[in-house]
Amino acid sequence: MDLGLAGQAVGMFAVTNIDDILILALFFGQAAGAGRLGVLRVVLGQYLGFLAILVASIAGAFGAGLLPDQAIPYLGLVPLFLGLRAAWRVWRGRRDGEDGTAEPAAAGGPGILQVAAVTLANGGDNIGVYVPVFAVAGAGGMVVYVSVFLIGVAVWCAAGRFFATRPVIAEVLSRWGHILLPIVLIGIGLLILVEGGAFGL
Repeated sequence: MDLGLAGQAVGMFAVTNIDDILILALFFGQAAGAGRLGVLRVVLGQYLGFLAILVASIAGAFGAGLLPDQAIPYLGLVPLFLGLRAAWRVWRGRRDGEDGTAEPAAAGGPGILQVAAVTLANGGDNIGVYVPVFAVAGAGGMVVYVSVFLIGVAVWCAAGRFFATRPVIAEVLSRWGHILLPIVLIGIGLLILVEGGAFGL
């Protein structure tokens, strides 16, 4: 394996996915009550979403773009919708709680598809970076990039889990995670829409 190319891949992964650590910490914080199954769902969802990014990037590098460039900004609708839905649940839970009719919150944490959808939407702009790099790298270089990126996902999951289990951070996530997650998801969705110029923004 070309160490120089691997180093470039590490740098590219870190720069294009730095914000995922915060989202992963929030997801792991939500999954804290579900034990290993909750953690596994977050990890599988992260891998599923990132594999979708890689498939789209590889297809684009070979000239068969699965997503037209003008469609990528609209991926921001996914975290925006998930964030609004989560905010609605928080608001409804607080309102019901004031009436004394609140149901206990689900302890399962986020589902695989929810994590995958957020990962794909948040990494949609990564496709625009990866496609030209993969095209220039050729098949051999692409294997190096993909291998490093998949290892990087594992490192990112470990980092997110680490942060979510630190006592101070875990306490903040347990008290405020249900409020922070909708805010972060809505913010990411709006950022993707605005930066991509969706709807003429």
